[in-house]
Amino acid sequence: MARTARIDRTTKESSVLVELDLDGSGASTIETGVPFFDHMLAQLAKHGGLDLTVSTQGDLHVDAHHTVEDTALAVGQAINEALGDRAGLCRYGDALVPLDECLVQSAVDLSGRPYLVHEEPELVELIGTYDTTLTRHIWESIVATSQITLHVRVLSGRNAHHVVEAQFKSVARALREAVALDPRVVGVPSTKGTLTGA
Repeated sequence: MARTARIDRTTKESSVLVELDLDGSGASTIETGVPFFDHMLAQLAKHGGLDLTVSTQGDLHVDAHHTVEDTALAVGQAINEALGDRAGLCRYGDALVPLDECLVQSAVDLSGRPYLVHEEPELVELIGTYDTTLTRHIWESIVATSQITLHVRVLSGRNAHHVVEAQFKSVARALREAVALDPRVVGVPSTKGTLTGA
C-alpha cells in the first residue's frame, strides 16, 4: 500500500503544493522562493528517505513568514495523510546528529497528539534572507498538522547555519525511524487502539 500524499493549500497569502512519499529514496524538488528554507526541506527529504516535492508561491514582498509557515503546515498535513491509520509503524524514532561543532538530538512519537519541545541557542537573525526565528515556528507548524510529538534539542553549536541544518537532519533521521514499518507490529502500536487524536 502506497504511503503517499498530495496537498494543495491556498490562502490569500500563499499557494502551496506538496507531494510526499514516505517510502521514497530521498529525492526532492523544492521551490519556495526562500533559498535556505529550500535547502532545509531538501535535508528533510534526503536524510528522512522521503520523496518530497514542494512548490510555493507566497507573499515574499511582505516577508518570508507566511510562505515558510504555510509550506510547513502543508508538509505536516502530507505526513499525516501519508501515515494513514498508522498501523504497523515503529512509531518512535530518535537521532543524535553532529554537524561540525553542532550537535542536535531529536525524538519523534507518531502519537496523534501534537506537542513540541524545542531548545536552541540564540542565533544571528538572518542566514541569507532566512529569518532564524522561523525555525521553531516550522516545527510548530509541522507538529500541528502532522499530529506528532517532537522534541528537538541543540546540545552544542554556535554557527547559525549548522544549528538550523543539524536540526533538520536530526528530525529527518528520527522521523525516518518512526515511520518505518515493523513486521512484528500488528495493527496500531498503541494499547489505546488508535494514534489519530487524543
